[in-house]
Amino acid sequence: MATVQQLSTKHVLGIKYLTAEDIHLIFDTAQTFKEVLNRPVKKVPSLRDVTIANLFFENSTRTRISFELAEKRLSADVVNFSASSSSVKKGETLLDTVNNILSMKVDMVVMRHPAPGAHHFLSQHIDANIINAGDGTHEHPTQALLDAFSMQEAIGDLTGKKVAIFGDILHSRVALSNIFCLQRLGAKVRVCGPPTLIPKYINQLGVEVSYSVLDTLRWCDVANILRIQLERQDIKYIPSLREYSKYFGINKDLLDQLDKRIVVMHPGPINRGVEITSDVADSEHSIILQQVENGVAVRMAVLYLLAATR
Repeated sequence: MATVQQLSTKHVLGIKYLTAEDIHLIFDTAQTFKEVLNRPVKKVPSLRDVTIANLFFENSTRTRISFELAEKRLSADVVNFSASSSSVKKGETLLDTVNNILSMKVDMVVMRHPAPGAHHFLSQHIDANIINAGDGTHEHPTQALLDAFSMQEAIGDLTGKKVAIFGDILHSRVALSNIFCLQRLGAKVRVCGPPTLIPKYINQLGVEVSYSVLDTLRWCDVANILRIQLERQDIKYIPSLREYSKYFGINKDLLDQLDKRIVVMHPGPINRGVEITSDVADSEHSIILQQVENGVAVRMAVLYLLAATR
């Protein structure tokens, strides 16, 4: 990859700070890296002199592995940090933790943190590039980028396409980032779920709201299905998972009632039998595994383009 176009920002703190041009540049770069990942030798020396710290203050499987694999495919030096086995447990502050890591000459920080805005705070105090791998219920920008990239692969240009986001919108950082990203790309967005799990401010974001799963499935070209985030709920927002599945779960019977083929997605982890049944998750409608594959290419693109801003 000879000529490197640059992003308009030195951090990826959230989709709302990226332009449509930034997103298209990431997609074009990800497409190139996807071709690299399908070669017999899946490694390039693009970030050979770059050291990246993965700071995860919350549990993660897919995102952490995806970032680490992307970094190693780019030949970066990788440092992994887990809050559960660190000095954070002894009372060390976030800024002290990061500054100690940066004193070891780290160039980029990939961080997941339970506090919304933690990445913004860091960006004002340290010189390294920061990538938001999820901050509380705020944003998860690389998940939205890989979701939109996967949609574009499946149905082409997203301008005018109809995308429905189902499930726990209230607690989902994926939903918020997806809304911002899809709107940047010209798609129409609708959210669907129980009234208790739809935030009151959602209309201000220019999205439609529906409480009918079948009506929304008939409306959309893509269904992005989110899980119920019980770990973020301090009170009960639904009577039971069984009742949620009955009224808001996506199953094969619902898809059979449609007069068209739609694309089904899920950012994971999947609660099979709750928000989605196995016969949908594993059906010809599903591109869930493609999302996982695309996640590495998209994160390679983000890392590569941010490194060019240094």
